Amino acid sequence: MASTHITRYDQKKQRKQELKQERALQKQRAQQRKLAMRVGLYAVISAVLLVSAYWAYGKITEKITWTNVPILPSPHVPLSAAHPPYNSDPPTSGPHTDALAAWGVHNDPLAKEVQVHNLEDGGVVINYSCQDCPDLVERLKAITGRYDRVVLAPYSGLDRRIALTAWGKIDKFDVVDEARIVTFIKAHVGIDHHRESGS
Repeated sequence: MASTHITRYDQKKQRKQELKQERALQKQRAQQRKLAMRVGLYAVISAVLLVSAYWAYGKITEKITWTNVPILPSPHVPLSAAHPPYNSDPPTSGPHTDALAAWGVHNDPLAKEVQVHNLEDGGVVINYSCQDCPDLVERLKAITGRYDRVVLAPYSGLDRRIALTAWGKIDKFDVVDEARIVTFIKAHVGIDHHRESGS
């Protein structure tokens, strides 16, 4: 009888120890899960910060080749109407028609007043001036074709072979520099300027 009582007592004691060990193990696992979640969270935060820092560094060190041009009053005017002169050539703001040029490639020059409206609507205009330069034109066409709000057109009297314009921005150069053109387009395309223009 005594030995049975001891055995049951020992079994209860053993069961208590097993439960205690099980609870300790569960607690340890919960702490490990918590630690793993913390480490994972820190890893995600670190990755986001690293990507943000890389992006910010790229923006800070990005070579800006264009010039800022003061924004002119930009009323709607008829195409043939006289108006104050533009402050850049090609223009980057100022009086403009209520008509837009179709986005894409044009074989004939566009009126300055029409170009300005495209710029106001978040477009980029690529003008070129050269005689017998099919390679240059083809390369510019290929770049233009990748974007929805870009216009390419010849421009007579341009003082450089290529001029990029956006609202209040201009960049001129003589040789097709794809990276330079793409950087300009990405920085300016798609930004609506009606509030700035007052029209």
